[in-house]
Amino acid sequence: MKKEPQTVDVKGTQLKCPVCTCNKFWTRKAQLNTSTASFFGFDWANRSATCFVCSECTHIYWFLG
Repeated sequence: MKKEPQTVDVKGTQLKCPVCTCNKFWTRKAQLNTSTASFFGFDWANRSATCFVCSECTHIYWFLG
């Protein structure tokens, strides 16, 4: 079963898409690969970001931490 897009709060403010003004987002994790780590086969050691993808126009917000 597929989850429904959700509203997202960032530091007490509801996230809204700057492109289409939608306020519903899919949540994803993304690996932030670096060329050095990839060269040595240590991609697993790179940091991750949380991505919020607009459910209407698919604009992506990226957040570290």
